[in-house]
Amino acid sequence: MPGDAISGDGPGRRALILVENLSVPFDRRVWQECTTLRDAGWTVHVICPRGSKRDTEPEAVIDGVRIHRYPLRAATGGPAGYLREYGSALWHTARLIRKVGPVDVVHACNPPDLLFLPALWLKRRGARFVFDQHDLVPELYLSRFGRGEDLLYRAVCALERRTYRAADVVLATNESYRDVALRRGGKRPEDVFVVRSAPAVERFQPVPEETELKRGRPHLLCYLGVMGPQDGVDYALRSLARLRDELGRTDWHAVFIGSGDAFDAMVELSRRLGLTEQVQFTGRIPDADLVRYLSTADVCLSPDPRNPLNDVSTMNKVLEYMAMGRPIVSFDLKEARVSAGDAAVYAPADDEAEFAKLIALLLDDPEKRTRMGKIGQERISGPLSWRNSQTSLLAAYASAGNPDRSGKRPRR
Repeated sequence: MPGDAISGDGPGRRALILVENLSVPFDRRVWQECTTLRDAGWTVHVICPRGSKRDTEPEAVIDGVRIHRYPLRAATGGPAGYLREYGSALWHTARLIRKVGPVDVVHACNPPDLLFLPALWLKRRGARFVFDQHDLVPELYLSRFGRGEDLLYRAVCALERRTYRAADVVLATNESYRDVALRRGGKRPEDVFVVRSAPAVERFQPVPEETELKRGRPHLLCYLGVMGPQDGVDYALRSLARLRDELGRTDWHAVFIGSGDAFDAMVELSRRLGLTEQVQFTGRIPDADLVRYLSTADVCLSPDPRNPLNDVSTMNKVLEYMAMGRPIVSFDLKEARVSAGDAAVYAPADDEAEFAKLIALLLDDPEKRTRMGKIGQERISGPLSWRNSQTSLLAAYASAGNPDRSGKRPRR
């Protein structure tokens, strides 16, 4: 391989992106990164798990990006299940790395914070390591499992430290994550780049409203996203029950789009709250149907409760609502305000009664809804656009190839 340092220019360079928790191109952020690097002249390989209903081929070349997929069963049954999942993922990743061959950059996306292990193996062979921090795993552990700062929490903190230490460059999804990389990770400011996730605008183009999706009601409410223990779908459902029972509002139909390991529990909660006639769960649906629902929605819901992870994380659903020009009701979280600004109204954290009141307020004010929707679209096409993230991503790759602190260049 060439002996000079990696430059910001891609021609002739090879990048390998490692992902464990989603298939590609289903992982939209990773796919945007792949195509950005490809357009800059990089040869891009991806190693990731296979999907269950899509991305099922063991190998595919899509739009010039070569994707290597391995079978993986998601964890069940507590810590032992995660050990099996992660052990299997690491074994398959190592196997496929040998198939890919030498690369200039290895780009590892968390969670989990274990992919520094194959990245270190590649670093010893001359690659540079870009750590793409999608989640703060210690905060995810605290928010998802509620076990406190126990032995497993200390273990995930140690793995995060090892990952930061191994990384030449860190990609942070927002300024809050960047602060963690500087403060907790000990990274130099010049080695941490904010690469915000942004909706693929071509995927979110409004279409004419379809009133039949409202199931005979005047208004449609919409939730889009993952349904896990920390995602707040239960808060949304209890808020809708309050909207009906305490505010006397039955002039709405609500649709919950997406899936996750809390999906069945949320369907059952909806039944217990007596919402079955007004709340619809679609599971994952094709993009065309997703756009139909969002184009018809009067108000979109972002019910993530305040916890150590959610307060500092950028929620993809908020950005996608904004791309579609929909007004949002959210709990008052730090990064929710950074993303949405005046495109959302904010209930005090975890206050379901106030969340319900804000839904009612927006249902009664179509002009405010329209103003908020326009603000959201302007933010997505302006400061939050993927164009800005592309610039930061390519700058990070250029920085990864600069001589290190001792003045040495990467070994080839």
